[in-house]
Amino acid sequence: MMLEQAILQYTLKKLVAKGFTPMNVPNIVNPEALQGTGYFPGGEEDAYWLERDNQWLIGTSEIPVTAYHMDEVLSEDELPKRYCGYSACYRREAGTYGKDTAGLYRVHQFMKVEQVVILPEDIAMSDEFHRQILQNAMEIIDDIKVPYRVLQLCTGDMAIGKYNSQDLECWMPSRDGYGETHSVTSFLDFQARRLNLRYRDKEGKIKYCYTMNNTAIATPRFLIAVIENYQQADGSIKVPEVLVPYMGKEFITT
Repeated sequence: MMLEQAILQYTLKKLVAKGFTPMNVPNIVNPEALQGTGYFPGGEEDAYWLERDNQWLIGTSEIPVTAYHMDEVLSEDELPKRYCGYSACYRREAGTYGKDTAGLYRVHQFMKVEQVVILPEDIAMSDEFHRQILQNAMEIIDDIKVPYRVLQLCTGDMAIGKYNSQDLECWMPSRDGYGETHSVTSFLDFQARRLNLRYRDKEGKIKYCYTMNNTAIATPRFLIAVIENYQQADGSIKVPEVLVPYMGKEFITT
């Protein structure tokens, strides 16, 4: 638990230092938030439904953070808005029976810190911020010193509404391979149109915002990479140097 909290707190502190506003978001949202962010229709089988109230548990804090400004008209001077959402996440993992079900890789509840950026209708700015949030995620992994790789997703591998997307995969010795731990995605105005999220430009014209998001860190999946890459011959786990101040010790012993 302490190692997980150290990773989450380190990530939040780093993003806040970069100008992101932290948000502790609700775990329960209405269906409009899921429709607006593009998870519905199509993702209902993977989400937990609270039938009595027709509410849903979130699979990522991207949903409530992006929907925070639903039906608003922002000022261009307010943009870009940069948020880091912190929450528990819930996924049924429907259709994955028998696939990666042992251990910590595929679980129904996990913690996540998500970067969300809302910006004006500007492709060049969107591409630059996409690079920035990708770089932020890479820096976090670099700081913790876990081997990883970045994969550019082709159009056929991207879900509905995605304009540009990469996955980050960390080396997991127990799998003898890399496992996906992070993703970064730009949507242009796809989510904003569904959420009716707009802004007024400097000429007074109302336009749709652009949105993007990134998994800054997700546990316990990232814990697999940390524990396995830092485990010593005697079974103890060496604490990554940047996390020692959060842990108060250099080794975790059994």
